[in-house]
Order: sequence, then C-alpha cells, then structure tokens
Amino acid sequence: MTYLDKTAHERPAELRPAYRDGNVLRWLTAFTLSLVGDGVYFVALGWSAQKVAGPTEVGLVMAAGALPRALLMLGGGVAADRWGLRRVVIAGDSVRCLFILLAAALVAVTAPAVWILVTLALVFGAVDALFVPAVGALPPRITTPDQLARLTGMKSLSMRFSQIVGPPIGGLTMGSGGAATTFAVAGLLFALSLPLLLATRLRPLAGHGHEQPPADTDPGTGLVDGLRYVRRHRLIGPLVVVTAITELGLIGTLNVGMVLLNSERGWGPSGYGWIVSGFGAGAAAGAVLLTITGGLPRAGKLFIGTLPVGCVGGAAIALVPSLPLAVALATAVGAAMGICGSLGNALVQTAADPAYLGRVTSVVMLSALGLAPLSYPLVGAAIGAWGAAPVFVGCGAFAGIGVLVALGSAAVRQAELPRAGSASA
Repeated sequence: MTYLDKTAHERPAELRPAYRDGNVLRWLTAFTLSLVGDGVYFVALGWSAQKVAGPTEVGLVMAAGALPRALLMLGGGVAADRWGLRRVVIAGDSVRCLFILLAAALVAVTAPAVWILVTLALVFGAVDALFVPAVGALPPRITTPDQLARLTGMKSLSMRFSQIVGPPIGGLTMGSGGAATTFAVAGLLFALSLPLLLATRLRPLAGHGHEQPPADTDPGTGLVDGLRYVRRHRLIGPLVVVTAITELGLIGTLNVGMVLLNSERGWGPSGYGWIVSGFGAGAAAGAVLLTITGGLPRAGKLFIGTLPVGCVGGAAIALVPSLPLAVALATAVGAAMGICGSLGNALVQTAADPAYLGRVTSVVMLSALGLAPLSYPLVGAAIGAWGAAPVFVGCGAFAGIGVLVALGSAAVRQAELPRAGSASA
C-alpha cells in the first residue's frame, strides 16, 4: 500500500488554507511538472515532424493525439471511477513517462520517422484520455470542501505557469540538444511528478454515498450511468451545458479568429502576442483572486454575472479600433472567464458524488476541450468569407445562449460554495 492509498482521518487542530497544506502542495507540484512536461513534449513532437515531413504530415502528427483523447475521454472517467483515482493517475503518469523515454531512445538512434511520431502521438493521446480525467478529479479528494475554490484558483495558476514555461524549455532543449534530448526532458518531468503523486494523501468525502462503484460494473453501463447522472443533476447538468456552449462560441475566435483578426487589422504577430498575453494575465488575476479569498459569496450569481462579460468582451475585440484597446479588452475577458471558469469547476466538483467524480470530470473536460476544436475550421472559413467583425459578434451571440441557460437554472442561480469552517472531517 502506498501513501496515496491512505486517507486522512484526523481533523487538524487548525484548518489550514490550501496554499499552506503540504498535501495540496505535493499534488500541485506534481500537476505542474506534468503540465510543463506536456508543453515540452508538444514542442518536441511538432518540431520533429517539421524536420522530416511536409505541412500535411505535420498536421497529421499534431492531430493524431487529439483523436483518441476525444474518443476515449468519457471512457477515462469510467476507468477512474471503476478502478480508483490512485491506480489510474499513477498508471497513466508511469506509462506516459516510460513511453516518452522510449521515444527519446528511438529518436536518438534513428531519424524521427513520421510513423514513430504518429504512434507516439496516438499512444500519448490514448493515455491522456485516462490520465486527465483522473488527475482532474483529485482536488476534492485532497482538500476540504471549503478550500476547493482556493485550490481551483491554484490549479489555474499552475496551468498558466506551465503555458509560459513549458514551450520555451522545449524550444531551448530542441535547439541545443535535438529531439531526443527534448523528449527525454519531457519524460524526466513526468518521472519527477510520480513520487509526489505517490506521496499525496486521499481523504474521504462524507455524505455522498459510496466511494466508487463495484469493480465488476460493466464499463458500458458505467458510462451510461455517468451520463445519466450528469443529465439529471440539477446543478452539474446545466453547468456542463453552459460550458459546452460558451466554449464552442468563444474558443474558436480566441484562437483561430484572433490570428486572422490581427492579420486583417495589420497588427501582426506582435499584436497577436500582446492580446494573448493580456488574456492570460487577466485569467491569472482571476485565479489569484480565488486563491487569496478561498471562494466568493453567491458563487452561482457571480458565475452568471461574469459569463456575459466574457461573451460580450470576446465579441467586441473585433470592433475596437486600436491594439491597446484590444489588449485591455482581452485582459478584462480573461479575468472574467478566469473567475467564471474556476467557480464553475469548483461548483461541479463540490456537488459531484465521489462515485461519479471521474465520469463527471471527463464530461466537463470533453465539453470544454474536446468540442471546442470543432469550431476552428468553421470560424476560419466564416472569417474568410465575411471578415472578422461579424463572425466575432455572431460567435459572441452564440456563447450568450449559455448565459440564458445559466439564468434559467434555479440551481445555478442559488449555488454556493462551502464556507471556511464548514468542511467535515
């Protein structure tokens, strides 16, 4: 039995905030190392493909991992609930580590052939479909409910940090040591996260029924039960629908559309970089706010209040006349969506029954990450036909449907996060 198998039965004499909890910090460090490793891996994969293949093959290599990740994501949630978060997290990170190191060895002794890179991307995507829902479902098991919003903010900061640090590390190692070294660095980062995950304690969640379903539950039945649970839940169901709608409406314009907007306005790559940096800084500021406060009163109403700021602001970026105004607006959008997204995630994980936590997390992640890329080619084609401004406005209006769904749900309007001191032992 490893340390992660154990649960914390003793209530501390003084309830510590998440940022002072060694158990939380171990998990957060492991999570950050894993995310930075992801960034290094993607740089190695993309540049390796670029050196040995044409644009079409590069696109194939980069897309190869997304397909199994999207197709198997819901199954990953079933696996996490069926076999336990610990087993799936440790197994997933171990396989990722070993396979990346194997790829580094292969690339070191032979050219990074396209078939090697496609195979690596397919396996990595499939393992990610298991690992991501499980590691994303851990926060409610490593801290008390009243600290979950604070931990969600810390998690968002970790994601922003990894986005800043991972790609440059990948670029530097790719330039100085080549593909083999870069893959090895990614594998080393995964390896460093493993002992920290093994040393992280899981705590029980009282009052929600069984910890996990019986091991002999049929996976298909488990998946159907999980989807039915999400659909019928008064709070989680509407939040998942809102997430899916707003992500479909905004992510395409904030990624593909932003590149085309900058080209259309003549702001160039530097302008694009400033806008993206503004969005990231705003999102980080929102995460810092939740980390410091540990939660905000009237969470449901605040979620609904910040959501239209993101929708309207995301549409208005294409209407402002200058780059500084676009950067300022992107910063405001990032702050609003950072608060909105963190609150929504904390509300879902607080409300979810532990028996369904992996499946709920996989559905949320699929709605946020798996569906959004479907809008990319549509946004690009629409901007090519009509220009950026009408497409941004149309996408913002579509995202606004999510606001109406949230307003129409009494459970969302009345949702609250646990307050400090309300956690159970």
